[in-house]
Amino acid sequence: MVSTHPTGVQHTGTQYLPQKRSTNANLSPNQELLPMTTQVNSHGFLEIGGCDVTTLVQQFGSPLYILDEETLRLACQQYRDAFRQYYKGESQVLYASKAWNCLTVCAIAASEGLGIDVVSGGELYTALSAGVSPDKIYLHGNNKSREELALAIQSGVTIVADNWDELHALVDIVGTHVTSLRPRIMLRLTPGIECHTHEYIRTGHLDSKFGFDPNDLDEVFAFVSQQPALNCVGLHAHIGSQIFERQPHQDLAAVMVQWLRDAANYGLNVTELNVGGGLGIKYIESDDPPSIDEWVKAICEIVQTTCVAENLPLPKLLSEPGRSLVATACVTAYTIGSSKTIPEIRTYVAVDGGMSDNPRPITYQSVYRAVVANKMSAPLTETVTIAGKHCESGDILIKNAQLPKTEPGDILVVMGTGAYNYSMASNYNRLPRPAAVVVASGEANLILQRETYEDLIRQDRLPERLKKVEG
Repeated sequence: MVSTHPTGVQHTGTQYLPQKRSTNANLSPNQELLPMTTQVNSHGFLEIGGCDVTTLVQQFGSPLYILDEETLRLACQQYRDAFRQYYKGESQVLYASKAWNCLTVCAIAASEGLGIDVVSGGELYTALSAGVSPDKIYLHGNNKSREELALAIQSGVTIVADNWDELHALVDIVGTHVTSLRPRIMLRLTPGIECHTHEYIRTGHLDSKFGFDPNDLDEVFAFVSQQPALNCVGLHAHIGSQIFERQPHQDLAAVMVQWLRDAANYGLNVTELNVGGGLGIKYIESDDPPSIDEWVKAICEIVQTTCVAENLPLPKLLSEPGRSLVATACVTAYTIGSSKTIPEIRTYVAVDGGMSDNPRPITYQSVYRAVVANKMSAPLTETVTIAGKHCESGDILIKNAQLPKTEPGDILVVMGTGAYNYSMASNYNRLPRPAAVVVASGEANLILQRETYEDLIRQDRLPERLKKVEG
């Protein structure tokens, strides 16, 4: 544990929003993308959660994920409170934990009243181990194994059924007469709604691996209504991720209310509606997503208006944000190493991590911003390309980064790395996965231990015939 005392300039202004924050004259546009507790101390060093980032790297090493607890908690509170303000019925926010599923993040979200959305047996096990109540856990996935389904049933969590094979497997596992294990299920449906985002993270259009085709709704509802082993409580749909538009989400909500009406025609007592998540965040200065409050208000208004028009009671309204809860709350600190200047072309500055701890740039062409933690007050005099250390030409974290003059040993901090960084991390080139700490009020606690070389070979097995024979 490390403790430092915050000094210098702190963010000020109106209520912090992960997408839209107040302007601080002492922070550059780049620095405004940092977590809400960011400060620059009297040494010109970056502090987050009251902890000097350079001190954190000295103690815990690098690369290092640094999670700001206050930023994460406030985002949870904003979602929770906005639904309470704008929706007249019952609501429940679920943290889409695939963004970053670990004990600490699940526990923080649950302590703020959120449920947890999981997509595998491993994520389910983690959420349960973090103390999350099973009645607030929802299991998704387009190809759940029988073992995962059995674990979900035994644990008492809600299962979001994705396809016909899964429905039949559920009926087979439970058995038509085993009412004591009758699972709560929701049906995932494909709405056929397009949105402007990367093709890999669009999930609502018809050509998607997720969900039942809307043309099969009558058949699906008829089948489920005849299965006493299944307790169908709701409908679910999701249109994608990192979305800035409100209209696709409003269109989705309106379509889903109509599906509620259709389900009622088959005698299904569907009382929950999960409109998914997907709200984008501000990764760079030009990004302009809606705030959490604006997004929630738009969803609530369309659900309530459509329910009135269809003469339906208000369902329990669920949403499952992930990125917009945790991404902005975390940064990754690296140590700068070598550099290479190619005259009239570019200068490469290399760090001690890269695509193994943040695969999003090479996978999605994602764009990030960075600062130098030990030179926060220095002028931005260099335009460089931040390269990772992996044996891969495409291992580039940031192109054309505006930085002060850097040298080996400087601490580079990449912002907005809380979502899909650790959760998608790998051991490419046999690099151990980084450590992670949570910071709050000047205290840092280790939440993920850095892997060692011994960890890398822990699961390796060398056949006896290949072992070196001495003598």
